[in-house]
Order: sequence, then structure tokens, then C-alpha cells
Amino acid sequence: MAREDPIIPPELLLRAYRAGIFPMSDSRDDPEIYWVEPRQRAILPLEGFHLSKSLARTLRRGRFTVTCNAAFDAVIDACAAPREGADDSWISRRIRESYRELHRLGHAHSIESWVAGEDGRLQLVGGLYGVGFGRVFCGESMFSRVADASKVALAWLVAAMRRSGMELLDCQFSTPHLMSLGAVEIPQSQYTALLAQALGRPYAGGGSSAGASSSAAGAAGFADGAGVPEGFAALLDDAGAAGLSSSPGNFIAQSLTHTS
Repeated sequence: MAREDPIIPPELLLRAYRAGIFPMSDSRDDPEIYWVEPRQRAILPLEGFHLSKSLARTLRRGRFTVTCNAAFDAVIDACAAPREGADDSWISRRIRESYRELHRLGHAHSIESWVAGEDGRLQLVGGLYGVGFGRVFCGESMFSRVADASKVALAWLVAAMRRSGMELLDCQFSTPHLMSLGAVEIPQSQYTALLAQALGRPYAGGGSSAGASSSAAGAAGFADGAGVPEGFAALLDDAGAAGLSSSPGNFIAQSLTHTS
């Protein structure tokens, strides 16, 4: 009988993320992991999300139905699946199972994009997943089977984070796709300072930690890792209150347009 690789303990995973470190594997079937602390870190400033005219139109048309935490397992499986023209995935079986456990405990979340098939049933066509703690969300991976599916999921994530008062969206590594949406690259030392500020704690390293005390006050009583689903639910309530419950994508486009 094949040996099942043990998952990464959830407390170890969360401790690593709070220190600015995350795990990867060399291949889909690799039982080993290694810990990564990039010299250059990609983040997406929440007020700097680039909502293009075409993406705004896609949101307003309501082509996609967007959900939160409705299909976490399917999203992480799709992110780990082979992709045409891509190298082997770093999302190994051990990493997949570790994040599924983190999701079960309420610390990992997914945003899903769906479209209606010919039979009228919703089909998963894009999405993303990541780890949430304090006022931080660390995006792990995203996938898209049709144009704009992952972009729409990211737009909803940004709007949900804004709505729940979160501060830091970590993208880990920069890609042309992320840069086109407003991501920027910063030194790891600056990222660590922003991380400490978003967690409401003094920063022990170099660099500025201005605003940490105000963040600490605002973080009091904040459910650890719950900001994304809470913000997502609040957006749906806001859309309903604005009379846009049948077209929440239009509400999202409006909220992002006002500050993008």
C-alpha cells in the first residue's frame, strides 16, 4: 500500500505565513516541500487594482456567477492540474491536502467563477484560492478556462477585502497577468513591514511600521482569516440594498470604478 504523505500541520503553515514564508514543491508528485522567502515580493495594492474598461463591461453584463468558498476542492484541483505549455505544477498532493485542511479550519478561501452550460447548470470556469489571516490574504494560485474568469474572481476578491477592511493582498511572485491588474513588486523587507502593519504588531526589522498602532486598534475582535468571506457576504447584501441583487457584478464594477 502506498504511503500517504503527511499534511503540513496547520499551525506550522499559519506561523510561516505570518513570518512572510510559504511552501512549494518541485512537482505535482513530489512528497517533499521547501519554504520560500522571495527577495522580491509581488503585492496588489487594494486601491491600485486596475479595472480595465473591458473587465468592467464583463462584470456589468453579469456573465459570470461568482461565489466564495463554494468549491474550494475543485478550485485547488484545477490550479494543480496540468496546463498546456506550462511546467509541472508546484502544487503537490501534500500541499493540496494541507490547504484543504486549512480551508476546513476556516483559514483558506476560494473565489469561484461560474457560467451556465447548455443544460442550464452552472459550470466552474475559473477561480483562485489563498490563505487569510488578520487583515492579510495571500493568494496562492488561480485558473481560468474561459476569458476573464480569473480576472472576475480577482475583482471580487479585491472588493471583498476592501469591504471587510483588509489591508494586504500578497501575490507572492509577479507575472505579466498580475502586473496588468495593478500588482507591483517590492523588496521582501518592505513586504515584511507591511505584513507586520496589517497584523497590528510592531515591526522588529528595518523599514517603516507607521500605522501599526492604528491597525492594532482596528484589528481588535477581527476574526482571524474570516475577512474575505465576510466581505463577500457584505457585498451581496450591499448589492441587494442598492437594488442590484440580480446583477451584483454591476455593483462590484461600480465600487471598483470609484476608487481604481
